[in-house]
Amino acid sequence: MNVHKLQAIFFDFDGVILDSTHIKTEAFKRMFEPFGDNIVNKVLEHHLNHGGISRVEKIAHYYDTFLNSPLSREELEHSCLQFSNRVKDLVVNAAWIPGMKEFLQSYHTKADFYVVSGTPEDELKEIIERRTMTGFFKRIMGSPIKKPIHVNLVLESERLKPEYCIFVGDALTNYYTALETGVHFIGIQGEVYFPPGTTVLPDGINLRTAIEQI
Repeated sequence: MNVHKLQAIFFDFDGVILDSTHIKTEAFKRMFEPFGDNIVNKVLEHHLNHGGISRVEKIAHYYDTFLNSPLSREELEHSCLQFSNRVKDLVVNAAWIPGMKEFLQSYHTKADFYVVSGTPEDELKEIIERRTMTGFFKRIMGSPIKKPIHVNLVLESERLKPEYCIFVGDALTNYYTALETGVHFIGIQGEVYFPPGTTVLPDGINLRTAIEQI
C-alpha cells in the first residue's frame, strides 16, 4: 500500500507490540493448577486457541464449562483482579517484539495508530502509559467492548476507508475482526496458524515492507 494512502493501523497488544503472551498463559496455568493437570490442559488449549478474547469471558467459561462451577459476579470480579495482579507488572517489564519499537517510532507520523486489545481497557492504558508509549497511539481500546465494534466505531467516527487500513495481530480473533470490518490483515506469528494466503511475519522487523506490499 502506498504510504500516502494508508490511513490507520490497528494493533493487538500482547504478542504484537510486547512479548507478553507467555505471561498471560502462565497466569492461567497458575490460576487453575489447584484443579489438576487435566483442567490446566483444557484451559491452556482453549486460551491459546482463542487469543484476543477477554480474560473475563475466559475465566467465566472455564469455571462454567470445565469445572461445572459457575462463578457469581463478585467471584468473577475477584478472579479477574487476581489475574491482573499476577500479570500487570510483568507485562510492563516485558520485552518488545523485535522491530516493533523501531516501527512505531519511525512510522507513527505516517498514519493513525490504534491499540485494540482483549485486555481490560483501564489496565491496558496504565501499562501503555507506564511504558511511555501513549504518544504513539491516537486511541487505546480494550475489553469489555468487542474488537469489531471498536474498529467499526473508529472507521465511522474518523471517516476512514477500510481498504486503506490494516489490522496487525497474532490471533485468529484479530484475523476475523479484520475480515468483519473490511480492513487488511497482517499476522504476527505466535502459536496459531492463519488461513492460507494470509501475510504472516515472525515479528515486526519487516512490517513496513509488508505494509507497502499490500
